[in-house]
Amino acid sequence: MARQTRSERRARRAAQAESRTANERAPRQQTQSQTPVRAATPGPAPATDGHHVPGRSGKRFVGESWAELKKVDWPGQQQLIQGTVVVLVACVITGVYLFLADEVFRRLVQRVLLGG
Repeated sequence: MARQTRSERRARRAAQAESRTANERAPRQQTQSQTPVRAATPGPAPATDGHHVPGRSGKRFVGESWAELKKVDWPGQQQLIQGTVVVLVACVITGVYLFLADEVFRRLVQRVLLGG
């Protein structure tokens, strides 16, 4: 789940508080003949009678993606440089290790298996 912004969290808490106070104010009258109402379980989205608006889902996807990109904690220049240096150093170390291992095995194969 995407990280919420501070204003979204505040709005959610305010809505929850309002619904709690509304539920507390509402009179609770339940007779024996009434059965308690259970919360509906979320199911598949209702069909739109076979009518599909072209491009609507694409616009929604782009809008939601843009909103998520606004929430991203982008690295600063110094953090980006440090990350790049770490990756380059790791690549050099791995490359040197693979080169040395290749040379050792090449000489081993030439001398032992090929008798050279």
